[in-house]
Amino acid sequence: MEMPDTVVSDTRIRLKTSVTWSDRHRLKDYAAVGQKLFLQRIAIYSSAILLTGIYYDWATAGYFYAAIWFCEAFDTLAFRSIMKRSSISPRVFRAEMVRLYAGTFISAITIALFCIAIARLQGTDSGHFFPLFMLVSASIFAAMNNHHFLMVLGLRLVIYVAAILYIPIRDVWIVKPPLSSETWMNLFTVLFVLGFIFELARNFLGGYSAQLESRRALEAEHKRTLAAYEAKTRFLATVSHELRTPLTSIKGALDMINSGLVGDPPEKMKRLLDMAGRNSDRLADLVGDLLFLQSSDAGHMNLNFERVDLCLLVREAVEESLPYAQRLGVMIEVDAEPGKFWIDADKKRIEQVILNLLSNATKFSRSGGQVLISVQGTDTHVQLYVQDQGIGIPEGTDVKIFEEFFQLDAQDDRQFEGTGLGLSISKRIVEAHGGTISYDSEVDVGTTFCVELAVAASEG
Repeated sequence: MEMPDTVVSDTRIRLKTSVTWSDRHRLKDYAAVGQKLFLQRIAIYSSAILLTGIYYDWATAGYFYAAIWFCEAFDTLAFRSIMKRSSISPRVFRAEMVRLYAGTFISAITIALFCIAIARLQGTDSGHFFPLFMLVSASIFAAMNNHHFLMVLGLRLVIYVAAILYIPIRDVWIVKPPLSSETWMNLFTVLFVLGFIFELARNFLGGYSAQLESRRALEAEHKRTLAAYEAKTRFLATVSHELRTPLTSIKGALDMINSGLVGDPPEKMKRLLDMAGRNSDRLADLVGDLLFLQSSDAGHMNLNFERVDLCLLVREAVEESLPYAQRLGVMIEVDAEPGKFWIDADKKRIEQVILNLLSNATKFSRSGGQVLISVQGTDTHVQLYVQDQGIGIPEGTDVKIFEEFFQLDAQDDRQFEGTGLGLSISKRIVEAHGGTISYDSEVDVGTTFCVELAVAASEG
């Protein structure tokens, strides 16, 4: 089945007007490596030139040193041009590749002619260790660092290999020695080394291609993860805002009925209305937590700092938590002397942390148990401890315990209520205040949470 001419034409246009992900990254990687190895190349070239001048001919050394600097200047301008570009169009890509090919050809020819010139100065009876070593080293260096583009590496290796073969073949041609001569041995050794160079280049090419493919897969996975995260954030924000308006009306109506402002409800309805009121409070707290997480993820956590008496705030939070604790048969003991420890904090948010910790301690305590909340400190830091005699936290959950929606009892028929957001929110609030939150626990013995904050600077 033949494709219509218009389809073929459009396909060709698309192919010509797009640069692949792989090509863009290969170009950037090539330029980055080229810039990174600039000083290393200059040090190698300078040493080789110096040895050439000392042992052979200063004029030859000076001529090639100037040529090498010209090549380096040309490559440096090309590398900088590539690294400055935030986007690469097909036209720009073609232009940059032409510059890379030109720079590769010029620099490889310069190094090859330099080594050939040294070999000619040495004559035919020296073995040419120095120029051959330079060419082999340059070939290995190219295989290690110029493997981003097959054609670029191939061009450089072809020039080096031609020079490597030229030097011993020239000796054989001039001297015409018998096959048992070391001159032939030098040629055979060169052929052996060339096989090693080609294998090295093949391995580096394959390794880089595999690495590039892994990077491509990782970037694609990152984009998918980011898209899922953004979708989750939008969903939470939309649902939370949509729930808040009707929930506020429902909660307000239930509060009015339960307070008796519209008359006393029938006795049979009081228990149901009380249950509805408590659950509307829970739902309102959940919506508030979701909105807080959404704003925190977006980097919009607004904190209103003021000078706060931490011990007084603890006592106020305990009073608010007492009805819940009494309903569960748990006692709350307080060791906090008002006026002793002051902090610079958002009072509402720190109170939220204390209430979350008290709620968790009470919820996971056994009936008849006790929760102790205490405040201790030094001249620089203050520690808030919430200690319970509950079920404890198993080992291996220290990383997950502060994650969103994590619950120790995650079964459908779990005994303990909650959304798994309290500790995650508390950790964010504490860290936003420059503090830390940690815990120490033993299963079936109890758990102690510790919040450490900086003491407020003294006034005056």
